[in-house]
Amino acid sequence: MSKTAEEKLTEVAEQVEAEKKKKEEEKLSDQIVETEHEVTIGGETFSYKATTGTLVMRDEEEKAKATIFFIAYTRNGIDEVGDRPLTFSFNGGPGSSSVWMHLGVLGPRRVQMDEGGEGLAPRPPYQLINNDYSILDRTDLVFIDPVSTGYSRPAPGEEAKQFHGLQKDLDSVGGFIRLYVTRYKRWSSPKYLIGESYGTTRAAGLAGHLQNRYGMYLNGIMLISVILNFQTALFSIGNDLPYILFLPTYAATAWYHKLVSKTLQRKSLRTFLNEVEQFALNEYTLALMKGSTLEEEERQVIVAQLAKYTGLSTRYIEGCNLRPVIYRFVKEVLRSQQRTVGRFDSRMTGIDRDSVGEGHEYDPSFAVVQGAYSAMINDYLRNDLNFESDLPYEILTGLYMKWDFGAQNEFVNVGETLRSTMNRNPYLRVFVANGYYDLATPYFATEYTFNHLELEAEQQANITMGYYEAGHMMYTHLPSLQKQKEDLDQFLDGSNL
Repeated sequence: MSKTAEEKLTEVAEQVEAEKKKKEEEKLSDQIVETEHEVTIGGETFSYKATTGTLVMRDEEEKAKATIFFIAYTRNGIDEVGDRPLTFSFNGGPGSSSVWMHLGVLGPRRVQMDEGGEGLAPRPPYQLINNDYSILDRTDLVFIDPVSTGYSRPAPGEEAKQFHGLQKDLDSVGGFIRLYVTRYKRWSSPKYLIGESYGTTRAAGLAGHLQNRYGMYLNGIMLISVILNFQTALFSIGNDLPYILFLPTYAATAWYHKLVSKTLQRKSLRTFLNEVEQFALNEYTLALMKGSTLEEEERQVIVAQLAKYTGLSTRYIEGCNLRPVIYRFVKEVLRSQQRTVGRFDSRMTGIDRDSVGEGHEYDPSFAVVQGAYSAMINDYLRNDLNFESDLPYEILTGLYMKWDFGAQNEFVNVGETLRSTMNRNPYLRVFVANGYYDLATPYFATEYTFNHLELEAEQQANITMGYYEAGHMMYTHLPSLQKQKEDLDQFLDGSNL
């Protein structure tokens, strides 16, 4: 049967499109720029090389799948590069570029914030300054932007969604790490991962993936603002765990904004939180477990204690059935002042159109950092690192609701991956950083996760915790940045013994 003219035209159009994609793929190649710089850390000035660009990720048939953007810093003057530690860094989202930890705490340059206060951004325009708190004096650094973030993109003809999922992300980021380690001859280097927020989910997953897939055993992973077990943070019906684990951070928020009694206000934050934690683990947990069988007299005691610790009214506590949800809390706690508090950092406050809504219009703690970090990464890449691209550098894309978590009728929990990995690699050490005012990944939920890994004592001893009187991005607060530098140095030095 002969083809119609329309069918022939369609066939020709498909052939032209296929040929176009083939030529685009053939043009796809690594784009690498190297520049030389100096940094002063702890009074010592030394030189380093910055390698900026994209690596083309290909499958075993050499078909291009994606280009992944990275920035690597390697210290000059090292005789045996294989002896030099190497740390891979990424943020979370899912859908975040690596800019936050890069220009906030780890890299040789950092965004200048309001150094004397809460970590607010100064008036624009912004500037980068020498980062005296970088860990480049201890380890070489590679900042990775997963596909659809930064300048990382799917290859022509490839769909982005093949990279947007828990296991898909581990495959692509893990593949990049293997390729980088191979290309730059770093298999013999002590190797580390550092992730923030969902980046901690990625880091724990990668520790197992790299070990099982490539036989790449790590020396350590550093987890900043942790989410490993999603049951601890998802306020779904029937899951009472988050109410218990968020309570200390609700209380810290109330203490900071002076919403608690003068007696409690006079206590140090840590002493106050010790009291709240005991209530959360005991009376509050038991009350929630009893459900509708909770006696009225006992219920009123719980209501009064919750109001006392959180700054919420007894009427509100009653109305939410003893269960204040995070997205309502950030609107409710300062409602009488017509202010909201930040989710990433509850020290920060914002103003909505009105004060009667159920949740805040925006996160004031993200608004504080968004402009400064966005401007500075774009300026830095082109002017300092000499990498030129007309693509938008994707700082933070909304992939969370599109992400394939792969969990069927259960919560994602890569804590189990971490446990298994630590048992197989008894030398793997873990550092965990917690902000007391972090309402995105509360410190008490992190403690719960690590207290339930069911590790033997010798493996449990490989886990250390750091605490900071700041939020999710604790390094925007100068005293916390200084303390975090000390904690990371101590961890890295101990891991290399």
